[in-house]
Order: sequence, then structure tokens, then C-alpha cells
Amino acid sequence: MTSIDCERHATVLPDPKLSRPMWPLTADVDASGRLCVGGVALTEIAGTFGTPVYVLDEADFRHRIRSYRQALPDVELVYAGKALLTTAVARWAAEEHIGVDVCSSGELAVALAGGVDPARIIVHGNAKSSDDLRRAVTAGVGRIVIDSLTEIDRLSRIARRSQSVLIRVTPNVDIHGHAAVTTGVTDQKFGFPVGSAQAAEAVTRVLAEPALTLVALHCHIGSQVTDPTLYGETARRMILAMADIRDQHDLLLKELNIGGGHGVPYVDTDAELDITELAAVVDEAVGSTCAHRDFPRPQIVMEPGRAISARAGVTVYRVLGIKTQPGARTFVAVDGGMSDNPRVELYGAKYTAAVANRRSAAPTQVMTIAGRHCEAGDELVRDAELPADLKPGDLLAVACTGAYHHSMASTYNMVGRPPLVSVDRGRATGLVRRETVTDLLVRDREWMESAAGFLSQRAGYAALLDGE
Repeated sequence: MTSIDCERHATVLPDPKLSRPMWPLTADVDASGRLCVGGVALTEIAGTFGTPVYVLDEADFRHRIRSYRQALPDVELVYAGKALLTTAVARWAAEEHIGVDVCSSGELAVALAGGVDPARIIVHGNAKSSDDLRRAVTAGVGRIVIDSLTEIDRLSRIARRSQSVLIRVTPNVDIHGHAAVTTGVTDQKFGFPVGSAQAAEAVTRVLAEPALTLVALHCHIGSQVTDPTLYGETARRMILAMADIRDQHDLLLKELNIGGGHGVPYVDTDAELDITELAAVVDEAVGSTCAHRDFPRPQIVMEPGRAISARAGVTVYRVLGIKTQPGARTFVAVDGGMSDNPRVELYGAKYTAAVANRRSAAPTQVMTIAGRHCEAGDELVRDAELPADLKPGDLLAVACTGAYHHSMASTYNMVGRPPLVSVDRGRATGLVRRETVTDLLVRDREWMESAAGFLSQRAGYAALLDGE
């Protein structure tokens, strides 16, 4: 990049950046130019917990839930735990009086450990094993979502008393988003197509099982949806399907779960779903369709996940090196990468970044924040505007990382996963510790056996010395 190109960019002013909607509500810059979240400087968190580190603003997380409850007072809210789930996060959801949906026995265990009422837990998944279902039934979960005919047989053999279930239906509503997060169309793995013979058979078979009680239909049209009219059309199609079930089976379903997938902004050009508009659109669609089919208005259930946790999260990295390739881009190498944020590679996701440890008056330059992994595509932010005086040792904060980062992290290249730290009113609390090299090795049987031998030899040597 030439000096003329650099001059075209504005001077770095961290404060205006924090007014953008992708940063936590409590984010600000202190007198020393340090980026703070929850009243804690990110430099302090980096100093205590190391980098990379996930930082989660508890106040922001709770605020998003309360905003939903205010905008949708008649809707039952269930937090989609797959976005981000720890025992503390589960506890926050429970304290805010919403349910949690889980997709595995592990997520179920975390939700229960966090104090979520089992009756307010919904179990999802397109491939639930007998063990998954058994643990859910034993825990007394409130709802299990049926996703296949085989699952009906499997669950009916496990349930010892009446288990409330939902049948997942695909409403054939296309969000025209990334294929990996488009789940409302027929050509994907979830559910039964609306109006299909398979959906009709699923209803018939559930009703034939004494241990299963069909209470609702469920659907989910995809993720990062910002057009509320898509949810209105979804609700309309689902109400029509529920009315057909009533007419065919004399069964009145009293709930309709239309999932989540509500879009949030990651960069300043992104749109987001207006939940006030969502409330109005869904209310009108449900009301008019119910009136058209003379169908009693059902309880609407929504499952926001990303929309609650994403903007509460910030990931802090340390700059390790900077290089400009001849005639090509400037790369900023940091100590994290695709193992702590796979979304860039999976979905082409875009992010906003800022220097966290100081204020700079230098002009900005477009740079690529690159990860540490042995992949050319390991890039965290591809068009980051960062100060031209950026140097190794600086801290970078990447916004909107509270959803699908901690939960999707891996140990690629045998790099341990980062810690998760919550901040609130000037206090930082470690929620999940950093994964160590020892953690990575303890699952390796050969290493464990050799380590056990080494420790026994050491113990014998210590005993010998004690005898002296």
C-alpha cells in the first residue's frame, strides 16, 4: 500500500468505533486509550489470563434477554445453547427466567449444572442416540424435538411416562443465505417437509405411541436472518400445518416453535433483525392465519442464541509479527486463529477489530489479521483498518465473538483452546480455564502410560531420599 493510499483512510479514533452495534454495550476507552469492557481494561485481562482470550460482558448478555422480553412479552423465550454455553451462561439464562435448548448430552449436562429447570429445557438434534434420549428422559426435560421416524421408535422404547415432543417441520422458506446455515428448505438434513407424506406419517406414529405426547410443531429457517417478513411467512405456513393436523386427527396443538437465527451485525455495513418489527410481523401473521382457519392462537416460542450472546463477546489477541508481501497485502500475525474462530473459513464471516492497548493518531491502513495455524486460509479479519504504527506486542480486540467461537473452537495444530472470562462492573471472572498441553496429552493412552511410569519412578526416588 502506498503512502497516498494510507492518507485516504481516517485517523484511528477508537471511541467512535465503539458506538457501532457490534461492540458490547459496556465497551469504552479509558483515559489511557485502553479498550475496556464491563469496567475492566482488556490489557488487564490479557495480563492475568494471557492471550488469546474470550471476554464476555455479562451485562450485555442479560440486556439482550431483557430486550427480547420487552419486545415480545407474550413469546416464550428459549436460549439456543449451541451459540455459547457454560454453567455460568446457563445460570444467567435461568436467572433471567428463560429456557435453554440443547443439542447433545454434554450441553444438557452443562445446562443442568447451571441450574436450568429441566422442564424449561428443549432437546434438539437430527441424530440423537439412545444414550442422548435416555439422559434427556431421565433428567425430565420439558420437550424433545422429533427429527426422524427412527427417533420416534427409539424414544418410545425409552420413555417410561408421558414425554412431551415436538415434530420438526421444514416450512420451505428460503433465507437466501449461506448454504451451511439455511435450514428452512427441503434439501437439508433437518425435519420433515411441510405437507409431505413423511410429516403426516410422523404425526400418525407419534400419536400411536402412548408414552409420547405431541404438543407442538417446530421449525428453524436458518441463521443470520434480518428480514422479519420471513418469520411471518414461516408462522403462516406452520399455522396452516397445525390446522391440518387438527382437522385430520382432532388434535389441537397449543404451541408453535419458530426457532431463532436472528441476525446481528459483525461489521458496520451489516443489517440486523429488528425484534420490534419481528414481534409485529409474527403477531399479524399468526392472528390473520388463525382467523382464516378458525384456529385458536397458539403459544409462540422463539429460540434466539447468537442474538443474545454474540455482541457480548470480544476476543483479545496479541500481535506477534507484521509483514507486507511485495505487491500484495500486509499481514498481522496474532497468537490465535481458526482454532478459536473457525467461522471465517466456514462461512466467509467478516469481523471488526480495534487496537485494545492504546490510542493511536496514526493514519489507518488496510491489513489482514492472520492466525498462527499452518493454513494459508487462516485469516481472522481480511480487511481490517488498523493504525499504520501497529507493532508486535500490541493487543487487538475482535468484536462480536460471543457466539460460535468458544462453542466451535478446536485444538487444531494441538493448540489449546482459549479461556473464557466474564466481566461485570469492574470485575473479571474466569469461567473456563485455558486448555493446556497436559490437557491435550491426557487423552493419549501411550503418553499416559509412560507418564504413569515416570511418576512412579519419581515417587520411588523420592521415597529413597526420604529414607536417607
